[in-house]
Amino acid sequence: MIYSLFKAEWKAQNYLFLSLSEKKILPERTGQAYKSYVDWQVPLTEVVEPVDFEEYVSSHAPGAEPGPLRQLMEFPEDDLELLPLEKECTTLEPPLPEEEHQRYSTMYTPHNSERQRERQRGLVKQTFELDEAAAAERQDDQRRSVSLDDTPRGSWASSIFDLKNSSPDALLPSVLERTAAEEMDRRNTDARLQGRHSDLLGLYPPPDEDEAVERCSLPEVPKEHCGQRIMVKCLSLKFEIEIEPIFGTLALYDVKEKKKISENFHFDLNSDQMKGLLKSHTPHTAISTMARSAIFSITYPSADIFLVIKLEKVLQQGDIGECCEPYMVMKESDSSKHKEKLEKLRVQAEQSCSRLGRFRMPFAWTAIHLLNIVSSVGGLDRSDPDSDSGHGTWNERKKKGFERMSVGEDMCNFASFRPATLTVTNFFKQEGDRLSDEDLYKFLADMRRPSSVLRRLRPVTAQLKIDISPAPDSPHYCLSPELLHVKPYPDLRVRPTKEVLEFPARYVYTPHTTYRNLLYIYPQSLNFSSRQGSVRNIAVKVQFMAGEDPSQAMPVIFGKSSCAEFMKEAYSPVIYHDKSPEFYEEMKMKIPANLTDNHHLLFTFYHISCQPKQNTPLETPVGYTWIPLMQHGRLRTGSFSLPVSVEKPPPSYSVLTPDVSLPGMKWVDNHKGVFNVEVTAASSVHTQDPHLDKFFTLVYVLEEYSFPFRLKDVIITEANMEGELKASMAALRGALLDTCVRFLHQLLSKLILLIVYPPVIAGQIVNLGRAAFEAMALLVNQIHKNLEGNQDQHGRNNLLASYIHYCFHLPTTEPMPVQFATLSRATARPSSLHLSRSKSISNSNPDLATTPVSPDEEVERIIGSKGIDRSHSWVNSAYAPGGSRAVLRRNPNSSCDLKQASERSCNRMSAFLDSISFCSVPTRQILLHEELALQWVVSTSTVREAALQQAWFFFQLMTKSMAHHLFLSSKLDTPRRQRYPDRFVDDIAALVCAISADIASRYHKDVELVERLNSSLAFFLNDLLSLMDRGFVFNLIRSYYKQIANKLHTAQNPSALNALRMDFTRIVCSHEHYVTLNLPCSTLSPPASPSPSTSSTTSQSSAFSSMVQDQGVASMFELSVPFRQQHFLSGLLLTELALILEPDGEGVFFLHKKAISAVHSLLCSHDADPRYTDPQVRAHIAQLYLPLIPIVMDSLNQLHDFTGKNTHADDGDPDNSNTISQSVAMAIAGSPLPHIKGLALSLYVCPHQAGRQCSSLSAECSRTLLVCFLWVLKNADAALLERWVSDLSVLQINRLLDLLHLCVSCFEYKGKKALERINSLTFKKSQDMKARLEEAILGTIGARQEMVRRCRERSPYGSQENVRWRKNVTHWRQNTDRVDKSKAEVEQESVVDGNLATEASLVVLDTLEIIVKTVVASELKESVLGGVLRVLLHSMAGNQSALFLQHCFSTQRALVFKFPEMLFEEDTELCADLCLRLLRHCSSSVGSVRSHASASLYLLMRQNFEIGNNFARVKMQVTMSLSSLVGTSQNFNEEHIRRSLKTILTYAEEDLELRDTPFPEQVQDLVFNLHMILTDTVKMKEHQQDPEMLIDLMYRIAKGYQNSPDLRLTWLQNMAGKHSERGNHAEAAHCLVHSAALVAEYLNMLEDCRYLPIGCVTFQNVSSNVLEESAVSDDILSPEEEGICAGKYFSESGLVGLLEQAAASFNMAAMYEAINEVYKILLPIHEANRDFKKLATVHGKLQDAFNKVYNQQRMFGTYFRVGFYGCRFGDLDEQEFVYKEPSITKLAEISHRLEEFYSERFGDDVVEIIKDSNPVDKNKLDPNKAYLQITYVEPFFDTYELKERITYFDKNYNLRTFMYCTPFTLDGRAHGDLHEQYKRKTILTTSHAFPYIKTRINVIHKEEIILVPMEVAIEDMQKKTQELAFATNQDPADSKMLQMVLQGCVGTTVNQGPLEVAQVFLSDIPDDPKLFRHHNKLRLCFKDFTKRCEDALRKNKAMIGPDQKEYHRELERNYNKLKEALSPLINRKIPQLYRTLSSNLCSSTIVI
Repeated sequence: MIYSLFKAEWKAQNYLFLSLSEKKILPERTGQAYKSYVDWQVPLTEVVEPVDFEEYVSSHAPGAEPGPLRQLMEFPEDDLELLPLEKECTTLEPPLPEEEHQRYSTMYTPHNSERQRERQRGLVKQTFELDEAAAAERQDDQRRSVSLDDTPRGSWASSIFDLKNSSPDALLPSVLERTAAEEMDRRNTDARLQGRHSDLLGLYPPPDEDEAVERCSLPEVPKEHCGQRIMVKCLSLKFEIEIEPIFGTLALYDVKEKKKISENFHFDLNSDQMKGLLKSHTPHTAISTMARSAIFSITYPSADIFLVIKLEKVLQQGDIGECCEPYMVMKESDSSKHKEKLEKLRVQAEQSCSRLGRFRMPFAWTAIHLLNIVSSVGGLDRSDPDSDSGHGTWNERKKKGFERMSVGEDMCNFASFRPATLTVTNFFKQEGDRLSDEDLYKFLADMRRPSSVLRRLRPVTAQLKIDISPAPDSPHYCLSPELLHVKPYPDLRVRPTKEVLEFPARYVYTPHTTYRNLLYIYPQSLNFSSRQGSVRNIAVKVQFMAGEDPSQAMPVIFGKSSCAEFMKEAYSPVIYHDKSPEFYEEMKMKIPANLTDNHHLLFTFYHISCQPKQNTPLETPVGYTWIPLMQHGRLRTGSFSLPVSVEKPPPSYSVLTPDVSLPGMKWVDNHKGVFNVEVTAASSVHTQDPHLDKFFTLVYVLEEYSFPFRLKDVIITEANMEGELKASMAALRGALLDTCVRFLHQLLSKLILLIVYPPVIAGQIVNLGRAAFEAMALLVNQIHKNLEGNQDQHGRNNLLASYIHYCFHLPTTEPMPVQFATLSRATARPSSLHLSRSKSISNSNPDLATTPVSPDEEVERIIGSKGIDRSHSWVNSAYAPGGSRAVLRRNPNSSCDLKQASERSCNRMSAFLDSISFCSVPTRQILLHEELALQWVVSTSTVREAALQQAWFFFQLMTKSMAHHLFLSSKLDTPRRQRYPDRFVDDIAALVCAISADIASRYHKDVELVERLNSSLAFFLNDLLSLMDRGFVFNLIRSYYKQIANKLHTAQNPSALNALRMDFTRIVCSHEHYVTLNLPCSTLSPPASPSPSTSSTTSQSSAFSSMVQDQGVASMFELSVPFRQQHFLSGLLLTELALILEPDGEGVFFLHKKAISAVHSLLCSHDADPRYTDPQVRAHIAQLYLPLIPIVMDSLNQLHDFTGKNTHADDGDPDNSNTISQSVAMAIAGSPLPHIKGLALSLYVCPHQAGRQCSSLSAECSRTLLVCFLWVLKNADAALLERWVSDLSVLQINRLLDLLHLCVSCFEYKGKKALERINSLTFKKSQDMKARLEEAILGTIGARQEMVRRCRERSPYGSQENVRWRKNVTHWRQNTDRVDKSKAEVEQESVVDGNLATEASLVVLDTLEIIVKTVVASELKESVLGGVLRVLLHSMAGNQSALFLQHCFSTQRALVFKFPEMLFEEDTELCADLCLRLLRHCSSSVGSVRSHASASLYLLMRQNFEIGNNFARVKMQVTMSLSSLVGTSQNFNEEHIRRSLKTILTYAEEDLELRDTPFPEQVQDLVFNLHMILTDTVKMKEHQQDPEMLIDLMYRIAKGYQNSPDLRLTWLQNMAGKHSERGNHAEAAHCLVHSAALVAEYLNMLEDCRYLPIGCVTFQNVSSNVLEESAVSDDILSPEEEGICAGKYFSESGLVGLLEQAAASFNMAAMYEAINEVYKILLPIHEANRDFKKLATVHGKLQDAFNKVYNQQRMFGTYFRVGFYGCRFGDLDEQEFVYKEPSITKLAEISHRLEEFYSERFGDDVVEIIKDSNPVDKNKLDPNKAYLQITYVEPFFDTYELKERITYFDKNYNLRTFMYCTPFTLDGRAHGDLHEQYKRKTILTTSHAFPYIKTRINVIHKEEIILVPMEVAIEDMQKKTQELAFATNQDPADSKMLQMVLQGCVGTTVNQGPLEVAQVFLSDIPDDPKLFRHHNKLRLCFKDFTKRCEDALRKNKAMIGPDQKEYHRELERNYNKLKEALSPLINRKIPQLYRTLSSNLCSSTIVI
């Protein structure tokens, strides 16, 4: 039976409310507690003294009615229960001995992702704008807005017409009603609470498994080992001729290990006719011998395993070769040829069968290489056998590790391959002299070679068909190796499949769990060469004899095929005419459990007469030998070389061995060993290990009390028994490990028995506690060290864990006569060797009964017991009745006095006397847990170290023992303080104290040990909470804390200790009654008044009635002393968190993660716990976590900044960086870019952000901490929260608001698209890669356990890289066990994500309502309400669900209704932002959102109107907001907003109260104006992909608002935003400069302030374009008007912000000189404000800028002229622009870009590029095509300008004129000879100077200059001369450059260049006098040219080395030739020119 103690279902529990009488007593006590808190604050680093739990519970009667609240108070009464469960039996017949198992289990369900998914089913899908928009995009990607009009503005009339004809959204019913504020709040609250998700953490990813230190995996149920299983079915065997029966055998061999790895499987595929030939020899055939299919198990798969098939036939005359011959030469097809011969052979066969049918001879063999089957057939995709097969054990997993280690062995997966049917055709004949296994291994190795010797032999041809496949998990009709029927076995008449026993190639460490007692006999060889007489055909007969009489041969030998199931004898095959045969036979026996000295194996050797001769018997005995099976109580196995007797052995031979020379016996070969045989056993009875055998024998002697007893050479008597027993225990360490493991359960059970029942020898109780404890400790350690691959995450060996869990139980006895101390044992259950998996340390004695003296002190102190264990117990007991050590018998012939014994005992004797007069079970025993505790406490040196190494084992053994003891002694109902004696309690305290000290002192040396020790101790204390006095256990926890705290001060690595303490706390807190242990219903401080209140005892409304004082409320939210005392565990946990999150603390990442994960995990378990679904219960539980709220508020600055992301983008890496994003930084500086991420909201949100350093918590940790924070807010009592908030200061409330603001950003919905993208990008890595990566990063660690441990990052001792790496793989870890998620999974994920976002936002909304409700009555409201509205606005800005937005708008309307002055009298910003948010939602694609947003917007207008009779402020803000949205929003939908505008219009028309006021008309005007702006959007949408056109359009719109500075400013900022996005920083800077100039202009009109700029004139140095911002004259527009210049930028700080941003943009554009000009305007403002900090910053920036000017190589824009031709371009037709492109843009690039863009728009065949730069004749163009002409242009400066423009910057700034050149000839060609080459220079002037607020500017003027050929030549020569001059005067000189230029001027190859120009133009004086001057100028150019050449040559000569002298001489020769040729040409002057000049000179002189 399996007895299972396990936690029962939850039943009624007690819950406490204070009763009247208690009220009078308690105030004083609690008051003192509170007083002590005030006077003496215990620091968080110390642990307060906990409440006396048991006293508290017993003194507070339950006050609540039975129900969920009452359950919170106490553990259920039936917390422990005993239920019998059947142990599963795998076979139909029970294995011989009956076994009992007990199991004790803790009901603890881990919170994992599987369970999470279960809870997430059936969630409602939330509607999100984000997903709706994405879906719409997918449906209609190609949709384009229809252009309303070609002009940028629609007409007023058309606008009204369009709007009036559109339809509105549904109107909200109660919007126009006037309702009282209280009623409105009540309605809103009720609506918000409907349909809420109760389980917040069920929507959040489950806690990280790696952190779950409290998770305990259940050990596997002990079961027999089984490897990978293959099934082999033998289908048919056919030979060419069928003349006789053939028998087959299958077995597996491992060539590499040279080992047979399975027993034989015998099969018979003969036809009925052939079987009939042997009828006389097998009268009865058992069905079990007719099996044709077998299941083989392979534990260690390898490439070297062969399936060997051996065939035998009936013995006949002739050697093997002769008998095979017919099969090799004759064929069925030739039967006519060999008819006679065949007939003869058949007759012979019949004769042989009838005469020799009992004997076989070897025939043929073959082998199948299994690897070929597995690999050639190809792997099959099957799931891991470990997970779905009933046969997997840990060895399989271990084996998988081995497989992966060796290359090529991965293919050897015999558990999953495609089934194959083979036909084996070639067999090799057996050779009589090569039959041994050694020969077989050689053959098999040879078979694998390509040139196998075997292949050259002539084969025996046959056809054997077999099927090989992976074995099914539960095959039907299967027999075990013992021939028991394995379930399922539906019909006993069906031919069975046999399970073949495996002989694993290497050790398998698995305890025996079933009875097995098999013996295998392998005769190997016999040497009768010296034996006289006819001994040639030798058969060996083997018998298992129970005595010497022939009739005592036992039928225990398994039959082979087609015979009886069990036989009394077995014969080996006969080798014809061989006196020294070799054998390969295997004989299998099922031996009795109880062997005696008479049992032996008898071998009889026969000579078989193959030929019938007269008077010659068939078999003649020719020798005898034997093996006695038992010797000194041990089974004899191994290899034997036995002498053979010629005669029958004499009587009583069986007790001696044949080695003993008996007198008168005749021996073969002079008594030498001539017969070699091997005997092996597969037994769960016989250990076959001398050390174990001795120990078990001694225990048996004790139990039987059979003194004296001979053990080998020692006589065991009462005198030496104790010494021998202790010595045998000490010697156990010498036993073979695999034997110890196989008999582990028996070994541990016996050791425990010796502790529990100390033996009584010669009347003395012998205390073996210490010896047994030591033996256990060493055994357990040995198993742990050697099997370290077989451990769970806590380093607990699975074999040992499973022993405690399933097998261990306290030995129990029958009632005994009380007057004796008797050695005794229950006879009901024979206890014996039995195998299971685990390990244990313990000492004591079998059964001890004592005299019934009254319990004296000693005994009373010893009585004790100990806590429960998480592991569960299962006991296997006797399985071999009658076996030599199988049964413990008792011999009641000894007694002693208990006192004597205790005095004699060397250490404290632990004898248990069970409450003699009170207890019904009169057993006398020592209690195991008491003895263990005692021995552990007093242990020293190696034993103590061994026990520490495996502390978990002893702890679990103790707790199991304690629990079992409580059950057996019926003490479960006893008060906890009376359950265990003080002595034991003291031992436990000492033990815990000592182990805590070990942890504190060794944490840095023995890292792995301490980690194990720490978690073992924590689990132990966790279990004690279920068994012992809970207050006592709390004090143990406190003592642990003290030890660690003392060490922390001096620790070198405190974070390591902190991590240990954190793990400890987490494990202790994982108790299933954790909530009850925290006294959730106790109040922390005294009642407010002593007057009795009966209502409080029955009230179930709030946990806090009015009796709790406010000070009490405050201390509930702090980690105050009362809180930490009464909620002890939760206090510890939150204290840990608070200390770890301290900003100046050791902010190590993994500690943050540990602490936060611990809280998260607990909260998850509460959410998932069915006991805690009631909201009142949840409120009480939330009280345990109230201090979490202030803790998170205090750590606000450390949290990851989630607000820095783009709230409108549909993406964004959820774990971006920890630094503040650029947009927030810009906002802090006063960003004028509301379009950038988060729309300038960041400016005034989160005041803490400005001073915030880089956060120290990762995004993952921050998110988890925030979700825990929201959980507390969601579940805590609302009234309690209100009272807490009412006590907070403004600063604290603002911090709380900041935190809520962060929560909104943190849980914002990311959208399905983002999830899909994350899915496709991030998780392509397989688990295998992950493991390799971990190894690579962590370095190769020797011990696998260490690697796993470090990989899991539980250890603080790993390198920092480890820690950081773990941090980065968060997402990978959470999402990757699967590589890619299916569509349905992504869909479900988005549903969950949407629900989480909605619920988180709703919790924030609830909290905001609480804050508003609290502060409304106080003076704080002004300072707090703005913050509340900001958080509200921020939540509107994100991606929110329609459900949340409806509630959000309701709250916003209520807020504006209650506090209108907040928006309309004070802060313009809030009004502006609210308008922006509402308008954004007015354009939502979700109808319900639009309805609410329209209603809110309408009410906003109405309230603004009611306050001041117009609503100028809202009007202006709405118009600006729409402009801003239009300019920036990517997915803005004008159709939706049009509906919203219509809705607003409808509200105005239906609002009866205001119908007679100007209000409806004003609304109409506003709505129509907004509609006009919408028409602009349509146009903009068309050009969304054309950046230039888009900016032009925005420019045009901005220009349209020249009379509305606010709107113009908005559009300028929109443009700046677009430019920034595209990286056009110079243009963005100019937009900002224009904005600043606009602001300056209106500020100047408002007030005359000397240090402010006087208007846009001041900005002229920055840009000449800025004058266009000049203000419109006062009579048209006055800045004093309501609603005009009302934006935040129309202020001094706004101006400063704009200038700062402009400077930043100039810096990004590398225009450092412009920064100086900007700061010239800014500096006077800072100086006037005496703001020296900012002045320092500005000057610092200036210094950086100036440094960069001369240190940095810069490149500014490149310019192109672009002309548009063709009516396709609409407005652009025949327009020319200059485009500014990024630096180094090639002509081809811009051509390609524009061509591609317009081709997409108009079609590929429509767009053409005009390749030249000539003037375009439009008449020659195809009207249906669109033409582009693109030319590179350069800035052009007049000579006077060049004097001003000196630097590179000067020549690239404020550019208005550009030039390009076009070469041509008069006949139309572009290029011709020198004398006909003309050039056209075109100079373009633009309307504005570059850089401007646009990147393309219209050309407004064009001028052309034509150069004649001579002028072209002059330009060319001047250019060459300039190059020469530059190269010559370069500093430092560059010889290579100089030589290159010189070569180009004077080298022979280019001589024709300059020389040809001179010859063409200077050889003749031109005819045209107009060219005289040009001729002269060219002549002078050549003069200058030759001079420069000379200078260059001179310089070159000075620079060259000797190696270049020749080259230089060549250059000089070339130069001289050139000079000679040029000389006559350049010295010829034109006389006419000089005459004209002199006459002109004269005349001019006369004029003067």
